[in-house]
Amino acid sequence: MSASNQNRLYGLFYFIVFEVVVFFGLRYLVADMGMDDQYQAENTIVPNWVKAVTFILLYILCVLIAVVMVSNLVPSKHRGQLMSWVYLSLVGMLVMLALIF
Repeated sequence: MSASNQNRLYGLFYFIVFEVVVFFGLRYLVADMGMDDQYQAENTIVPNWVKAVTFILLYILCVLIAVVMVSNLVPSKHRGQLMSWVYLSLVGMLVMLALIF
């Protein structure tokens, strides 16, 4: 296994750990927001909208903090890979939103 493939596997491992920790942490933080059963006749979109927007903002804040930390810790030759992980995390955020609701 080449060093490049090994570095990508390490990156994937840390990415998955980051995503899981952030998902469960944010799920805990926004657990009391919104309505559990969104398919009621008298349900309004506002409580669930607040939950979704809060989740998105906190998630983007976590990603920005992680990008700043990682860009300072990683050698400059690996910083080019950072944006691909950021884009992948934004796609993952959509999956997380579907799982929370």
